[in-house]
Amino acid sequence: MSSIKIECVLPENCRCGESPVWVEASNSLLFVDIPAKKVCQWDSLTKQVQRVTVDAPVSSVALRQSGGYVATIGTKFCALNWEEQSVIVLATVDKDKKNNRFNDGKVDPAGRYFAGTMAEETAPAVLERHQGALYSLFPDHHVKKYFDQVDISNGLDWSLDHKIFYYIDSLSYSVDAFDYDLQTGQISNRRSVYKLEKEEQIPDGMCIDAEGKLWVACYNGGRVIRLDPVTGKRLQTVKLPVDKTTSCCFGGKDYSEMYVTCARDGMDPEGLLRQPEAGGIFKITGLGVKGIAPYSYAG
Repeated sequence: MSSIKIECVLPENCRCGESPVWVEASNSLLFVDIPAKKVCQWDSLTKQVQRVTVDAPVSSVALRQSGGYVATIGTKFCALNWEEQSVIVLATVDKDKKNNRFNDGKVDPAGRYFAGTMAEETAPAVLERHQGALYSLFPDHHVKKYFDQVDISNGLDWSLDHKIFYYIDSLSYSVDAFDYDLQTGQISNRRSVYKLEKEEQIPDGMCIDAEGKLWVACYNGGRVIRLDPVTGKRLQTVKLPVDKTTSCCFGGKDYSEMYVTCARDGMDPEGLLRQPEAGGIFKITGLGVKGIAPYSYAG
C-alpha cells in the first residue's frame, strides 16, 4: 500500500465548495461555491484561481464539447462562456417550485447533463423534504425528468461498461444503482448498493475509479469512502482534516490524484478555529488507484 498524502492545495474558504471537475487541457480544477454564486478554476501549475460570479446559486459545472462549460444555476441548465464571463440559459426546471434550486450534476458517457434539484436549505441539510427531482439535459437541449420526491439530489456517476447509473439522494443515507440504457438515457430497477454507517454521516458527491469502485464524500463525516457496488462492501476510508467534505473527483497526471471539496457554512467559530482549512480544496495522492476523465456535454 502506497502512503497516502493529504494536502490543502487551495485555501479558498468556500462557503460550500462542490462539483470538482478536472480540465485536462489546462491542467486545472473547476469547482463551484454554491451560495457564493461562483464558478472557480484553479490552475495546478501556476496555482492561480479565476472566478466567475453568476446571478444565482451555482451547484455544478461540467465540460462542454463545443468549448466553454455548462453549469446548473438556480433551476436553470446554462452554458458558460469562460472568456466572456457570460451565461446563456439552455433550459429551466421546477418552474412551479420557487424555493428549489439545482444541486449536484454530471455528464453521462453519451454527453447528456444529469442534475437534480432540492428545496433551498434553511440550514445545512435542513429543508422541506421531497421537493426535488432528477433531470437530464439532452444534447438537443430538451429536458427529461426521471423521478421526483427527492430530498437532496446528490452524487452521480456511471459504471465503466455504461450499463449502471449510480445515484445518491443524501437523506436516504444510501448509494443507489439503476439499470442504465446509454442509447436512450432511460433508467430503471432502482436498488440500494450501500447504506452509510452512522459515523459516515451524510453521503454527498461521488465519483468512480478505473477499477469500477465508487468514492463517496461524506458530509459531516470528514472522509471519503471507497465502495464496491457489486458486493456492497466498504473497501477503504480516507479521513480529511475537515468535517464537511462535499465531493470528490480524480485529476492530475494520469488521473492518479483525488481532489476533494468541502464547506464552511454551518460551522461555528470554534469549529473554524479547529479546522482552519475548512472550505479549501484538498488533494489526495498515493491512493494507488486512478480515475477516469470526465465526459463533456454534447450540446
